[in-house]
Amino acid sequence: MNTLRYSWFFLIALFLVGCSELEQIPQSTASKGAVFSSTAGLDLYVTSFYDNLPSASDLHEGDQMADYAARTQVPDFLRPGAYGPQQSSGWDWTALRNINYFIANCNSPAIAPDVQRHYIGIARFFRAWFYFEKVKRFGDVPWINKAMGVNDPDLYDARDPRAMVMDSVLADINYACENIKTTNDNTRSLVTKYVAYGFKSRVCLFEGTFRKYRTSYNLGSTSGKWLNEAVSAAQKVMTEGGFSISEVGGTDKSYRQLFTSTTPVTSEIMLANISDPTLSVYNDANWWWTSATYGARVSLTRTFVNTYLNLDGTPFTSKPGYETMTFMQETKNRDKRLQQTIRTPGYTRTNGGAVEPGPPVFSYTYTGYMPIKWSLDDVYYDGGSRNINSISMMRYAEILLNYAEAKTELGTLTDEDWAKTVGALRKRAGITSGLTTKPTTVDPYLQANYFPGISDPVLLEVRRERGIELALEGFRFPDIIRWNRGPLMDQLWNGFYVPALDTPMDLNEDGKPDVVFYKVKPATQISGVTYVNVAETVNGVPNPQRLKNDTYGELTWLTNINRKWDDKFYLYPIPSNDLLVNPKLGQNPGW
Repeated sequence: MNTLRYSWFFLIALFLVGCSELEQIPQSTASKGAVFSSTAGLDLYVTSFYDNLPSASDLHEGDQMADYAARTQVPDFLRPGAYGPQQSSGWDWTALRNINYFIANCNSPAIAPDVQRHYIGIARFFRAWFYFEKVKRFGDVPWINKAMGVNDPDLYDARDPRAMVMDSVLADINYACENIKTTNDNTRSLVTKYVAYGFKSRVCLFEGTFRKYRTSYNLGSTSGKWLNEAVSAAQKVMTEGGFSISEVGGTDKSYRQLFTSTTPVTSEIMLANISDPTLSVYNDANWWWTSATYGARVSLTRTFVNTYLNLDGTPFTSKPGYETMTFMQETKNRDKRLQQTIRTPGYTRTNGGAVEPGPPVFSYTYTGYMPIKWSLDDVYYDGGSRNINSISMMRYAEILLNYAEAKTELGTLTDEDWAKTVGALRKRAGITSGLTTKPTTVDPYLQANYFPGISDPVLLEVRRERGIELALEGFRFPDIIRWNRGPLMDQLWNGFYVPALDTPMDLNEDGKPDVVFYKVKPATQISGVTYVNVAETVNGVPNPQRLKNDTYGELTWLTNINRKWDDKFYLYPIPSNDLLVNPKLGQNPGW
């Protein structure tokens, strides 16, 4: 966490400098006595591990490569021929050596054994976190549980099978769950026993479903073990952790407050990257999510927005004529997370103390579905790193969804389970029916557009719920990977429906037009209105922003750029520089 890093600097001279790459020669350490013979030293050492958790930017930008995220450019990763081992990154092992060094040396007789186990539990939590991220990215990786020296014979070994590595990750996280003593932290910036159990539910759900749906690995027979572990870990948090779904602010505000509050909403947030104005620790969420130039200009797609239910619990796509509803029509009487995730009619912003309408701004959005989930409503925060909101890393809602999905995959989800997980989340979102009993009917839109291989209505709805509840929190691409649904990344980047050219649209229904779509710009323009060119070409170059039917229809974005899923994209390539140093690493399939 940002606020924890400062104390670490006082001990920087005492700790080893690890190698930045696995194959680089590591340096030896300075004297360790001052660190490992006191709890104060151990406390300060484990503080260094927190630097390895995602930064605030990593978290709020985490879904910029997702099926529902239209953005300024197609990620090179998804463009044929644009990404390969030369562009790959992430093969960095500094953090691991630091963790392993601590585990090997946390054995001073001056420290009670249970206290040693507590600190080793924290270290093994971070090793599990480290390896989980590596396995998700690269698949097979070398399992290293020691701080390697210059002449270590294992320094240039080959990679180990992902199944073996994940078994070791599970052993680490089990040790953490059993031995971390801290059960509560009101700052929500420290790893506690229940954070460890929450992380275990995340890891085990991923691995269980990965083994079930990624059949080429031939690990399906072991998926049940991991799913049962996910259930038991989530249940531990649910029954002992003391967390709950926050409903402060009611259905109109409680969801978004989780992402805009300066201090974490402690009833639900379990772990967060904390902003602290007193220490000048800020983040750049507003800048990234409102700037026409700084961020990726991520906007949701219409295909995804269509999955938000009506308030009465019915699918929006069951409404006759939904395909041609305007933005103003389609955003009414919907799951209230929609209005707390993107700008919808009625959204306002503060500017110099004055409250102003806040319609979608087409200098930012390409689809009209402009996110607000992580950004603050005062324009003061829009330029630079000024944000004071803390950024959630783990929250109780995720644990409920992990529980619900794992039990559904196992075929053991009951109506009671549904009510306390998906039902509870939908209730907070203002949905009024279907909260206490499992669904029995397949939504054909959800099945056809997202999960054509799934016929279980409960699993379809659990996946719908996960997508909506955790939207823009960095879970989507890993979910696509474990569900074996990479082709979703090819979906059209579509936006709201435009009935006609040259017709002003009042997007927030305040009586003032906001945007006009045109092919020939009118000689006379309305002051304060954004004019968007959707002609075939602009200055002789294909226009990336069009209407689906040329003069009317859904907005489309970047259909002129080839974007084609390849199964090799389920893993990143091993960076070429690292392969040159250690050819035994081998390359991932297709790269």
